Amino acid sequence: MPFLDRIQRWADDRPDETAVAVAGSRLSWADLRDQAVALVPHTPSVTTLCETNSTGFAVKFAAAVSGERQCAVLDPAWPAHLQDDIAGRVAATARAAAVAAEDGLADGPPGSPFLIGLTSGTTSVPKAFTRSRRSWQQSFDASIEFFGLRQDDVTLAAGPLAASLNLYALAECLYAGSEFQTLEQFDVGDVHAAITHDHVTRLVLVPTMLRMLSERGLTGCVDASGIRSIICAGSKLDARTLEAARRWAPNATIYEYYGASELSFVSGAGLGAGRPPAVGSTCIGRPFPGAEVSIRDDAGRPVPDGGYGNICVRSGMVSDGYLWGDDGQALRCFDGWYTVGDQGYLGPDGLHILGRRADMILTAGRNVYPHEVELALSAVPGVSAAIAAGMPDDLRGQKVVAGVVPSHGGITATQLRAGLEDILARDKRPLHYFILAELPVTDRGKVSRNLLLDWIATRDPRVRNLAG
Repeated sequence: MPFLDRIQRWADDRPDETAVAVAGSRLSWADLRDQAVALVPHTPSVTTLCETNSTGFAVKFAAAVSGERQCAVLDPAWPAHLQDDIAGRVAATARAAAVAAEDGLADGPPGSPFLIGLTSGTTSVPKAFTRSRRSWQQSFDASIEFFGLRQDDVTLAAGPLAASLNLYALAECLYAGSEFQTLEQFDVGDVHAAITHDHVTRLVLVPTMLRMLSERGLTGCVDASGIRSIICAGSKLDARTLEAARRWAPNATIYEYYGASELSFVSGAGLGAGRPPAVGSTCIGRPFPGAEVSIRDDAGRPVPDGGYGNICVRSGMVSDGYLWGDDGQALRCFDGWYTVGDQGYLGPDGLHILGRRADMILTAGRNVYPHEVELALSAVPGVSAAIAAGMPDDLRGQKVVAGVVPSHGGITATQLRAGLEDILARDKRPLHYFILAELPVTDRGKVSRNLLLDWIATRDPRVRNLAG
């Protein structure tokens, strides 16, 4: 496996039903099977797929993982020199399997590698890791159970298929026999139109997309009552996004989960219709089906109950390791327990995510994770978005400072301090607040704490000290 035998099955059982739809172009299960079968003889043992969203992408991806073939999916938005560099590395390092022109559309051995995954979000060449067919089959079984994916669902993942979240959603739907939709590029109006006209029941997206869809959907009276489930990943859902999504899609169960490209699913939680969220909480649910979670120190020893450390997972969904770029730190293994270095702790309500150790603020001997501060601030009425960072301080070593984007009108430091009283421990609260015209983001669209500190130091006009 992971999903080619299922395509054959659905094509036999439901040949004319829609398998994949992209911006109005549709492929039936029979079309998908027949076009992929025709392409397999012309597909090499290792493929580098670098294309924008289209039905042709689904066909080429299916052919590229047939038999013992392997596929690396590149982001077409990357610079040409980076694409060429990665393609060269894939060709030089991937193990080429024996393939024949008469090969059909069939899954290779479960333990064989089929996907070359690429980390993202860096300016250098991304690390590459490999996944076995078995790891994705186990992931499919776990996520279908956890998210309750049904054959009569219509899933819309509106982001690029080069992103692992959306690529997985495509393959998961092919495995489950459920219709998958995407767009040529993300557009709020186009997503709303698909929800209205194509009877979308399930959304897979990142929190920023959900917020835009929900807030503009409420303003434009876009009916989302038919959506049964919303799956979010990439970052913790803030209070404003949850509130807007709950109003816009009142019948949906809103899922969020923690995982990593190298680890697959680790933990998750579903907020059912009508259930209030835990405001400002860092908790992202309980271990995923088939996953065990443990908190361990840097030597691999379990930490005492309630203590924080490396979030480690033991499951059959973990990747096979790096093809290149392994520095010994990005993915570590402690006697079968794997971690990517994210810090957290296990509480009575489940797994709490604190963030990467590199982001930690050491103030007056206390460890403070900015992620926890940001979630708490985002739950304060009047705050649209928040970012926290550690500023050098002669007395404390570092002091916690925060920038907030108001949701409307103005907000005072007194209101922010009062809003944090019941949701954040005193020693984690910011000492200074700044009003931001916008969140500080890099050229790659990443929110940057270092850029916030630069804005404060240079008195950038986009930041204003909030005295009082």
